[in-house]
Amino acid sequence: HVQLVESGGGFVQPGGSLRLSCVASGSIYRINSMGWYRQAPGKQREWVARITSAGSTNYQDSVLGRFTNSRDGTGNTVYLQMNSVNTENTAVYYCHGNIIPKTAYWTVQYWGQGTQVTVSS
Repeated sequence: HVQLVESGGGFVQPGGSLRLSCVASGSIYRINSMGWYRQAPGKQREWVARITSAGSTNYQDSVLGRFTNSRDGTGNTVYLQMNSVNTENTAVYYCHGNIIPKTAYWTVQYWGQGTQVTVSS
């Protein structure tokens, strides 16, 4: 069983910063990539950022240069540093992992429970 648990959401003023964390735990054989999605009110869930096992990162154009997806030395914890936020960044942010569990020989997608980020003055 694999779990992703996010933390770090909350309220932030426009122009401010916030850091989200996500810890992957459980019966993990290998983490291929981890990243972040978000869902704003009334909108579909959208991809935000991803970091691969090799450390390569990709970002949605709207957050490029403002958000940074990083990980710790174990690779089991990833972070989303959000700088210069604006009201359009208000959403529930979900951690996402492409992970091979010890109980399978293929990659399985896992999701965290989501953490609310609200940007408001």
